[in-house]
Amino acid sequence: MTTTTEAAGHTGAVPTDTPRPYQSYVYAYPHKTAYRPLPERPALRDLWRGEPKGALSLYLHIPFCEVRCGFCNLFTRIGAPDDLTGRYLDALERQAVAVREALGDGPDVRFANAAFGGGTPTFLDADELARLCDIAELRTGADLRAVPLSVETSPATATADRLAVLAERGTTRLSIGVQSFVDAEARAAVRPQRRADVEAALTRIRDTDIPVLNIDLIYGIDGQTPASWRTSLDAALAWRPEELYLYPLYVRPLTGLGRSAAPLTDRAWDEQRLRLYREGRDHLLEHGYEQVSMRMFRRADAPAQGPDDYACQTDGMIGLGCGARSYTSSLHYSFEYAVDMREIRAIIDGYTATTSEEFARARHGRRVDGREARRRHLLQSLLQAEGMPLDDYRMRFGADPFDDFPAELAAFAARGWLEPWDDGERLRLTPEGLAHSDALGPELFSPEVRAAMAAYEPR
Repeated sequence: MTTTTEAAGHTGAVPTDTPRPYQSYVYAYPHKTAYRPLPERPALRDLWRGEPKGALSLYLHIPFCEVRCGFCNLFTRIGAPDDLTGRYLDALERQAVAVREALGDGPDVRFANAAFGGGTPTFLDADELARLCDIAELRTGADLRAVPLSVETSPATATADRLAVLAERGTTRLSIGVQSFVDAEARAAVRPQRRADVEAALTRIRDTDIPVLNIDLIYGIDGQTPASWRTSLDAALAWRPEELYLYPLYVRPLTGLGRSAAPLTDRAWDEQRLRLYREGRDHLLEHGYEQVSMRMFRRADAPAQGPDDYACQTDGMIGLGCGARSYTSSLHYSFEYAVDMREIRAIIDGYTATTSEEFARARHGRRVDGREARRRHLLQSLLQAEGMPLDDYRMRFGADPFDDFPAELAAFAARGWLEPWDDGERLRLTPEGLAHSDALGPELFSPEVRAAMAAYEPR
């Protein structure tokens, strides 16, 4: 067995083969571009039989926005004509009923947390948001007032009546995508908004009883400078948000920026983003925030959000909605994935016509065998600032990560991405390792997942 000291040894020099720092935002593994149609269409009841269900995560996806930002590759469409939101919620309710029947009614079924994402969930009006909460509570059995509930919003849709519904139904965290407080940068990112409107929305949010505010900011926008980046950081800090997410700008296929004549993809842009990331990280650390991951920073005195008994590496996920994914220990599944607006509209239309019987089966996904489960556990743990307890990995898999991934971990150590340690209890990234999370994560993808992602045809 390779010892932890050998694998984490440092020479002090960073090799010249260090990959480009911004390759892929790894928020789930395997990515949905590795999913494929499931010809057998397994019944959800069979998939969830025997699975641990005592600490499930619930995610409800609302695929609507008032505008589509130039950088966005999320599964969402602009607007919802002809009562589309009502028909979508009808389908969501049918799916929730089918999924709950598959999970069973036993006392072992419990949700540990919940989230409404999108798209923009607050695109729904106040009455529709109340219905969304009813679906989560009455159809799936989640107690929204007893578990952490996170909801995404936007400046234009964070209205007082919507916020009142969310606060009354138990929302504990509200995340608002601001991206930049500089109007010219917002326009450059194809995000039409004014700082005055953003500030008005933040005022309304702080007037509610929702305890945690998260503000999303983006660095790497065309024309952004260290001074303008500091302007956005300080404007956000003025609201004392409990959380801040700092996202690097990506230019992806089929997005508004991706269709531009001269997308920013060169090494100079990499260096600009790294420089702005480091400045943003250091500025937040100086102002009393703790780094949770490359992107996430939490105010040191912020109330805890995550439940003690939920672990994303091992516990199941129930995703409702046409852009949501669900996880069992052996299969990740969802509906089809698309970025192009016409394709998304077709998938949403198909979703609203789906019957209860069809919702009771998985139709699109990827099998996760033992080897992939090890990759997923290592990846999702290592990309957190606190790192991975080695005993958790050893107890779960009966193996040592240094034996399972010797080449990858040796490469990370050689680049100065792994912290040295003496007790051998935890595998943790250095500050530079965290800075290169979007390069490190993809290097842990299996050859099979890489091939499936490469074969995916963007749509």
